[in-house]
Amino acid sequence: MDPLCTASSGPRKKRPRQVGASMASPPHDIKFQNLVLFILEKKMGTTRRNFLMELARRKGFRVENELSDSVTHIVAENNSGSEVLEWLQVQNIRASSQLELLDVSWLIESMGAGKPVEITGKHQLVVRTDYSATPNPGFQKISQYACQRKTTLNNYNHIFTEIIEDGESSEVKAVLNDERYQSFKLFTSVFGVGLKTSEKWFRMGFRSLNKIMSDKTLKFTKMQKAGFLYYEDLVSCVTRAEAEAVGVLVKEAVWAFLPDAFVTMTGGFRRGKKIGHDVDFLITSPGSAEDEEQLLPKVINFWEKKGLLLYYDLVESTFEKFKLPSRQVDTLDHFQKCFLILKLHHQRVDSGKSNQQEGKTWKAIRVDLVMCPYENHAFALLGWTGSRQFERDIRRYATHERKMMLDNHALYDKTKRMFLKAESEEEIFAHLGLDYIEPWERNA
Repeated sequence: MDPLCTASSGPRKKRPRQVGASMASPPHDIKFQNLVLFILEKKMGTTRRNFLMELARRKGFRVENELSDSVTHIVAENNSGSEVLEWLQVQNIRASSQLELLDVSWLIESMGAGKPVEITGKHQLVVRTDYSATPNPGFQKISQYACQRKTTLNNYNHIFTEIIEDGESSEVKAVLNDERYQSFKLFTSVFGVGLKTSEKWFRMGFRSLNKIMSDKTLKFTKMQKAGFLYYEDLVSCVTRAEAEAVGVLVKEAVWAFLPDAFVTMTGGFRRGKKIGHDVDFLITSPGSAEDEEQLLPKVINFWEKKGLLLYYDLVESTFEKFKLPSRQVDTLDHFQKCFLILKLHHQRVDSGKSNQQEGKTWKAIRVDLVMCPYENHAFALLGWTGSRQFERDIRRYATHERKMMLDNHALYDKTKRMFLKAESEEEIFAHLGLDYIEPWERNA
């Protein structure tokens, strides 16, 4: 007797359709009539689910697109039995005690054997002993990984991230008032100045930028000279209107040489922020590698002739196509990139004049351009969108939960010993078994 049969002898009604269910596939011969499978998309992703459904059908299994009364086995990935039951509750479905809740490993082993393998404890999804049919609606488990939770710019927990009792933290106040901290914060506000240089200047007794700039014994790099020269502009915030105006300049220059190139604003502005300190752009093209290599030098020359280029530092690519992703969560990528300071005229900004000095008609804006191969653009886009904490967590998740390696270049499955291709961020999330998180929900 069908485990999900009801007492009624009338026609069965199908359960609500699962979001993202695939369209009907071409008919295949069903070898195992007593099993009816439903593969859960939750945490697996549409692409991987569709792939497993089609493969299982080719192997002779009956797989339903929708959850119906005839289903005998629910197959899930990265879900506990309790999570599957909670999902069924949301769909207003009451599960039979005879319904098998199985890990995807059972299906993979069965397809490898060419027949359903024996179900053992390692295949069955665990339902926690304290699970209730009516869980507390106010309780939701928070994942340790930022890539498993949505974080928008609207933080509803501001009241909890203040120091309630005194209105301030004595420890934090001590750090903020520390002379060394204050000096380092000031020094590193200069473009091209890092912690090493800040430490050197602090030990030399400097405490102000004016003293540093007036000292004749100090030698500055080209980048630091630009940082001091355009300091007031660069230390001020870049508005979204200014970022979009810069985007027009970047696309104009890029498309003059590569009309088929894709230019995407990344970083905080892609995550929905209204202000930032610089503007990042990812550039890719389905054209030849030679065209890609020559693009940024051409763009630099284009802006020089127009009098818009105030500073640039071109870093050549050291990218190797089949090199394994880095194990370090904070590693930099090896794509060709250019760090620039552009002159943005105020009339180009839709919202009107922006933080301009009296009599000055332009503002210096920090811009980063990254050029990546077309087949790697999805990974580069994910990496350059941020936030930094989100990127750290999605790489840690790939390593510790999926036995994979992820960076701005590629995704490698250590179990299968193969690189996983992706043409979009959605496909990367699907490979990792994660629900897709929009860019504006990655502000961890």
